Amino acid sequence: MAELGIEPDDAAASIAADQAKMRAAHYRDAFGNNWDGEGNTPQWVVQATSAGQSLEHFAISRQPEPASRKRPNIDWGNDPFAGTRLATIKPERIGAA
Repeated sequence: MAELGIEPDDAAASIAADQAKMRAAHYRDAFGNNWDGEGNTPQWVVQATSAGQSLEHFAISRQPEPASRKRPNIDWGNDPFAGTRLATIKPERIGAA
């Protein structure tokens, strides 16, 4: 940073500006392009909507979806190894010869 003349305060201000821009964004595409919904419509939105995609498809959800901590149910009835020797081998014995 010293070689290029970049001060730590400049880097911090740039990061803060980027974060503020991300918070203000209402629409985002898969490539990370953002738009706050104001001003001129960016080219990526124009192209997507003219191709038939709805603007709502790109809307950023402000409510984070809660992560499910519940373990998924497993149907062991379809286990291809049920009843075979592979189903009864203890993990600690797999590497032993």
